[in-house]
Amino acid sequence: MSLFSGAGGMDVGLERAGWRTVAATDINADCMATLEASKEAGIPLCKAGDRTYLSDASLLKGDIRDLSAKDLRPKGAPKSWRPALLAGGPPCQPWSSAGLQKGLEDDRGQLLHQMVKLTEQLRPHLVLFENVRGLVTAIGPNGRPGGMIDLIKNAFEDLGYATTFATLNAANFGAAQRRVRLYMMATDRHGLPSFPEPTHSRVAGDALFSDLKPWVTLREVIESLPAPDPADIVRPSTALREQELAGLTPGTGLRTGGKVENNRPSGHWGYRQDGFLADLGLPSRTIRAAATPDWIRLPDGCHRRLTWRECAALQGFPSEWKFQGKATSKFRQIGNAVQADMIEVLGHALMASWTRGRQRIRPTSALLPDEFRKRIDYTVAEHRTNGEHRVRVRASLT
Repeated sequence: MSLFSGAGGMDVGLERAGWRTVAATDINADCMATLEASKEAGIPLCKAGDRTYLSDASLLKGDIRDLSAKDLRPKGAPKSWRPALLAGGPPCQPWSSAGLQKGLEDDRGQLLHQMVKLTEQLRPHLVLFENVRGLVTAIGPNGRPGGMIDLIKNAFEDLGYATTFATLNAANFGAAQRRVRLYMMATDRHGLPSFPEPTHSRVAGDALFSDLKPWVTLREVIESLPAPDPADIVRPSTALREQELAGLTPGTGLRTGGKVENNRPSGHWGYRQDGFLADLGLPSRTIRAAATPDWIRLPDGCHRRLTWRECAALQGFPSEWKFQGKATSKFRQIGNAVQADMIEVLGHALMASWTRGRQRIRPTSALLPDEFRKRIDYTVAEHRTNGEHRVRVRASLT
């Protein structure tokens, strides 16, 4: 069962790992139209005989704040029915570095509680939660960085679930995208799933006896796809922009204005998100929800943006997936989706726990990774230096 299903990235990955979606829900009309069209198309699951994506799924459009366990259970199922797995990635904008990071002050930040509420009502045997890495250091009700990750951990533990958390880069598991996200797996009576070890690396082969494969590159994905539809191709709008892009080294971008901060009086410089030139020899950068994806340099030296179909492939969607809506909506659905290849890997870990069956002794939670504490400590120090300045900047943008 998936919540905040969006265009279906979570469901695609989990169904590839052997799970069957019984219910998927989202509030966005275009997302639900995409799920419905993709289900109706009967797109075959890889290596799964005659199974097709979402074939058993009930698709519900609605505000999750108005949904209850009764709405999500299969028709005719008793109140005691429990899903094997509840999966969801609540909206990430309240915690994302690409947004204003208003956290719980953002209405979307409150949707975390809805996933906890439905977990309490449905009592799934296993839970999978996904969000941006910024949630690790997000400020909670206690007013301190790291408060939100503690709140989430405690909320599921209070319901009787053991939890384990990690941040994982999809590129390290075979995806052609450097997308780092926070994941939580939880269970009440099954063995606590283990996060898998990476299978790919940027420096694969350098270490003696390393079994890691090299990262899958953006070039490999583009070359594996049919030539893009001319209607989907976006080129620089002016000769000046083409000239600016021609001066860039792949893996860099057009500069933003310097953001002055207390410890950076000359400005904190970065790249414009709409003016980055991709390095074809690496996995792509994180696919965003904007209709201005990275530029690529063509063999003739000219430039074009990645198309929405290429972005969908980098997110792990089947080529037949039936995205609905205008181009801007398709980019938004794709960028907001969960990376399906990464979820397939986690789906196998969850399936291993499920097939081993319930255990007599309740599992206990894993400690939060040391990496989390280091990032939280750094953020506390950074807030001490620049916190008031950033509050003023965010206020000026609202």
